[in-house]
Amino acid sequence: MAARPLNATAASLLGFLHEGPKTGWDLVATAQDRIGKFWSVTTSQVYRELAAMEAAGLIEAGEKGPRDRKPYTLTDGGRRAFADWIAREPGPENIRFPLLLSVTFGGHLPPDRLAEMLATHRAAHERQLAEYEQVAALDGGDPYFAATLDFGVFYERAVLDWFDHVGDRLTGPDPQDGPADRR
Repeated sequence: MAARPLNATAASLLGFLHEGPKTGWDLVATAQDRIGKFWSVTTSQVYRELAAMEAAGLIEAGEKGPRDRKPYTLTDGGRRAFADWIAREPGPENIRFPLLLSVTFGGHLPPDRLAEMLATHRAAHERQLAEYEQVAALDGGDPYFAATLDFGVFYERAVLDWFDHVGDRLTGPDPQDGPADRR
């Protein structure tokens, strides 16, 4: 781990450990709660990264507690590795939006099926926006969390605007398509 730069999952775990000792289970729950809406972290990734970071001396495992759970703490090396990671340029984002893949090939779907998909996803984004707005109304005072939450609110609003913009275009008959393309 020390010979190669931290990956984002390992770095996020180190970031959470700055708050104090946490078990693998605690880290999974924290990751799902705090970054799960915009960064995918699986349970297996967490435990794999914990083992690698412990072997690299970035974290130390404490004594096993209830249910054989071990709390992990940062070492000085872990603090340095995190400091190096957080100071680096994050790089470009990569949009991975499964609905867009279906929309790309939407000409192969019956219009009512595509309309159903769009309606289902629109409703999910409406619910997510409402959840973000509810959390924002509670305002915990952490400006970094608030900035991240703002992104979620703006993102959901943009996606909902997109649904408004493309709805008729995607679900109505397209005069350029022949009958073979619309099943």
